[in-house]
Amino acid sequence: MPYVVTQSCCADASCVVACPVNCIHPAPGEPGFAEAEMVYVDAAACVGCGACATACPVGAIKPDTALSPGEQAFVGLNAEYYQVFPHADRHPVAVVPPQRRTQGAGPYRVAVVGAGPAGLYTADELLKHPEVAGVDVYDRLRTPYGLVRHGVAPDHTATKQVASLFAAIEAQPRFRYFLGVDVGTDITLAELRERYHAVVYAVGASADRRLGIPGEDLPGSLAATDLVGWYNGHPDKVDLDVRLDPEQNPSGRVVVVGNGNVALDVARVLTGDVESLSATDIAPDALAALRAGDVREVVLLGRRGPAQSAFTVPELIGLTALAEAGSIDVVVEADPGDLTADDTRTRLLAGLAATSTEESGRRPRIVLRFGLSPVAILGTDHVTGVRVVHNRLSPRPGGSVEAVATERDEEIEAGMVIRSIGHRGLPVAGLPFDDVRGTVPHDAGRVEPGVYVAGWIKRGPVGFIGTNKSCATETVTSLLDDLDRTDGRAADGTAPRGDLGSIADFVRGRCPDVADLAEWQRLDATERERGLAAGRPRHKITDPAEQRRASAPATDPRPRRVGDVVRRRRALESSGAR
Repeated sequence: MPYVVTQSCCADASCVVACPVNCIHPAPGEPGFAEAEMVYVDAAACVGCGACATACPVGAIKPDTALSPGEQAFVGLNAEYYQVFPHADRHPVAVVPPQRRTQGAGPYRVAVVGAGPAGLYTADELLKHPEVAGVDVYDRLRTPYGLVRHGVAPDHTATKQVASLFAAIEAQPRFRYFLGVDVGTDITLAELRERYHAVVYAVGASADRRLGIPGEDLPGSLAATDLVGWYNGHPDKVDLDVRLDPEQNPSGRVVVVGNGNVALDVARVLTGDVESLSATDIAPDALAALRAGDVREVVLLGRRGPAQSAFTVPELIGLTALAEAGSIDVVVEADPGDLTADDTRTRLLAGLAATSTEESGRRPRIVLRFGLSPVAILGTDHVTGVRVVHNRLSPRPGGSVEAVATERDEEIEAGMVIRSIGHRGLPVAGLPFDDVRGTVPHDAGRVEPGVYVAGWIKRGPVGFIGTNKSCATETVTSLLDDLDRTDGRAADGTAPRGDLGSIADFVRGRCPDVADLAEWQRLDATERERGLAAGRPRHKITDPAEQRRASAPATDPRPRRVGDVVRRRRALESSGAR
């Protein structure tokens, strides 16, 4: 009974270390590990012990006998990897290197700005070193986990389970949260540098890339980053003008510009079965709007061909499973000659094309169109459609192809147009900024001694959740190198002032409403309790004022200790309320 990896994974590598026969690749240190969409189990070498499944934090590894019909394609996908990369050499990979120790005894204090995956993986790497006396994680929002909370599609419940890893990180005794603090406004970088031996920015890439075409600012023209935040309950996006009901969108059609995973997430949520979505952690207001709406078709536009589409293979397998289950209709509109390549992505798209249904039935449908570029969003006071130009593919040196516009164009009627062509970082107060790449210039995460970056603001919006782990390791290595050289002192030789206690006093003086770990745990427990009552994994609280009330200490005269909250949280998890 071999085991099978069934989704894009967190790249935590716990499964690799747990495997007694080294049958999971690519492994850390092997070419392609940091960029891989997923890891793969070698069925020929797997002994069926289940150690990998136990170690996986997101439940992505299953025995082949437990796969659903929609997951059967992963059997072939895992096997195909080893046909290309045999990995005949089976040296052990779980060799634990000696722990690095800093040359100075410390104690060192580090501030991490950003409580998403990059920030929390950075904190975890830092806390492995006993010379680091404390890691304080700051975030503008009162809820941590960044894109795991506000970016992962609500129907990707397994991916969201990586939050259990973050809970383990934040439970470490030298870890603290300062949530609801806007570094750059409430507190400056200079003030952090006066109090910490190092500051790491892990603020992500929160903006979107623009199309730069007429009509882009009409009502009904949205960025996918905003729409994703809306249906995931981001406090800044709850009032987004989303046009789903028949009066605002009589065509019942939405056009999404882009064909990556986020574009597919958007299409899947907008056409998904509302009752199925009601069993997820989708934001309550978004669920109500989807229930009242009538989106019958979502068209995804790709400017090049199927082979150049940005969907990952696991996402396409998931889309295929939905189509085969009859949940939605999927239509692939592409030149048949562009669907003959032998790569896995093209083969999956060719399979979808072979079963495409041109006539719209009672089910909503997702249409994948290729070789089209938008040139104008149509409408006067709101979006009514989009004009697109047809492209031809022109080969370029090195084997790539370029989309070249032809004279043929067409108009597609739609009540909403969503651009999903990538995230973009924003300038960070006090740091240099590369306006072309949308990142902070750095050398292996080092902006200058004492100031560092990790995550998307460092490398751009590429990679998966787990990519932040190796990214954080690189940044922390640079930080430790600098501590060895400077002992955490500034260029003039002065050491940071104060201690952990005075830092907490300083922050609370600036931000009296700042939330700590205990308050986040109370808010988390409240959301889970409300979700449990409604048959959902959680009921997200999106209003900051209500978040404050939910995270406040209980008014019951009997003190509600953090341990009580943690035990209640574990009880909810064990009951299946995820």
